[in-house]
Amino acid sequence: MSRLSERLRAESGLIVAYSGGADSALLAFAAARVLGSRALAVTAVSPSLAASERAAAREFARRHGLAHLEVCTDEADRPAYAANGPDRCYHCKSALFDALDPLAAAMGARIALGTNLDDLGDHRPGQRAAAERGVVTPLVDAGLTKAGVRALSRELGLVTADKPAAPCLASRVTYGDPVTPEILRRVEAAEAAVRDLGFPVCRVRAHSQGTLARVEVPAAEIARAGELRERIDAAVRGAGFSFCSLDLSGFASGRLNALLPLLPRAAGNR
Repeated sequence: MSRLSERLRAESGLIVAYSGGADSALLAFAAARVLGSRALAVTAVSPSLAASERAAAREFARRHGLAHLEVCTDEADRPAYAANGPDRCYHCKSALFDALDPLAAAMGARIALGTNLDDLGDHRPGQRAAAERGVVTPLVDAGLTKAGVRALSRELGLVTADKPAAPCLASRVTYGDPVTPEILRRVEAAEAAVRDLGFPVCRVRAHSQGTLARVEVPAAEIARAGELRERIDAAVRGAGFSFCSLDLSGFASGRLNALLPLLPRAAGNR
């Protein structure tokens, strides 16, 4: 914590882009501890944020006494975002920073993301948007990897220490298929249903214009998922998908990025 605290003390104030995940929760908690009233955790609310994640973010902020604000972002209304090209995250983060900039200006603060060192090697066009806007990444500056974030969170007694990653719902939609509120609703409902069947770590990827769902569970859980295939199928179809498939490779974060080499090169795919 000492290295992160030292980094945060260099800021006159911080607006933390706070989703409630392990990374942003640690950053928001640490910023509040170090900067006090000069730190504000802000959650972006849009169709790509699952209701369960919004509720968890609120509860964490309440439990730890964080100054917390929710703002609505308009990425869903931006054609470049809805088109869902390889640079979708660039347009999403741009919408986020457009919403946070007035708050930062009013506080005389900078905007901070919960990016960790492991994120730097992944396909994340949003990092380009952050660099263009002068957004800071204190966890990176403090040398924290994902494992380091979890270890420090555990040391601090944060419930998010072992929280599974929960990227935005739009990340479940195959590149090139439009991102629409209806498809995001289907994904959210289907994942909630699969979790309720005993698979806390899962993904429901939307393909073929949101008609086909590809369900991912950890490899060790595939056999059990097969035994429950009728219930999973009914749950996923009940969420609005026409077809349901089970990925026999098992769950892996960022699986849709395997399609990137097959797509036209875009500004965010550099």
